[in-house]
Amino acid sequence: MASGAGMQLSRDKLLEAYRTMRTIRDFEERVHDEFEAGNLPGFVHLYAGEEASAVGVCLHLDDQDRICSTHRGHGHCIAKGCDVEGMWKELWGSSEGLCAGKGGSMHIADLSKGMMGANAIVGGGPPLAVGAAMAAKTLKTGKVAVTFTGDGGSNQGTTFESMNFASVFKLPVLFVFENNGYAETTGSGWSVACGDIVNRAPAFGMPGVQVDGFDFFAVHDAVGEAVERARAGEGPTLIEVKFGRFYGHHEGDNQSYRGPDEVEILRRDHDCLKLFRNRVTEAGLLSDSDLDAIDQETADLMDRCVEAAKNAPRPTPDQLTTDVYISY
Repeated sequence: MASGAGMQLSRDKLLEAYRTMRTIRDFEERVHDEFEAGNLPGFVHLYAGEEASAVGVCLHLDDQDRICSTHRGHGHCIAKGCDVEGMWKELWGSSEGLCAGKGGSMHIADLSKGMMGANAIVGGGPPLAVGAAMAAKTLKTGKVAVTFTGDGGSNQGTTFESMNFASVFKLPVLFVFENNGYAETTGSGWSVACGDIVNRAPAFGMPGVQVDGFDFFAVHDAVGEAVERARAGEGPTLIEVKFGRFYGHHEGDNQSYRGPDEVEILRRDHDCLKLFRNRVTEAGLLSDSDLDAIDQETADLMDRCVEAAKNAPRPTPDQLTTDVYISY
């Protein structure tokens, strides 16, 4: 498993990484509260605890690089630069949301940021990312595509077909498997026949690496090498990110399938934000006051965004029938 001992980031990049991870965490914790209070429609799946993965990947990308997400997509959206207020309005069903209130939590997208969408179809992202990678290679743009897929989605036929196709055509795509240990309630240790998802890489003729998903630097280093390979025309890479989620599969999940104190231990000993803070302050790269200031900024941001979302307009009857069916 990669240790994250390599690439040194500038002070500005370290601050950006922490700010983005903290923004995701505060967003998800506030979504939890608002959903529990009955303020948000639809279904919600939270990304809290997994922030190092999204940020470690997306810090290497720009708006022209493409990503595809899962039903647990808030973190990927924020890491890719989507507008946080627009996301809140989307969750609230406002016509000012990123998708005019019609996507909701599981279908947020912003193509201007290269975010091709959260996706409620298990294994739905890999074919989309492969298509984006084929376009990038054909048009010689030098851009890459990334598909974030869960351990459940790793077992889908669409995923296997996409990996095979990407290798055959040496496409600039990364298959990032976020293994949080459970496909809904089914343990990945039981459902992945080869043990670890990374073991599938050789069968598809691509390199594979497994990283500690609680360690931002491990993710960032591994992805940096894979993105460099992809941009150089050397084809796809499989990256398995192993970590745990702080909440259930969805809001309302009683999590009876999890071990005693499992979440408490994750939050205490494996919080990627705490680990990042300890690492950079002990090394003298950033100070506690630097990070405390960001904590306050993101807390204030959530208050402003939630207030704006609560007061944002809802779709009118005539708006509800637009963007539903394509007319040719």
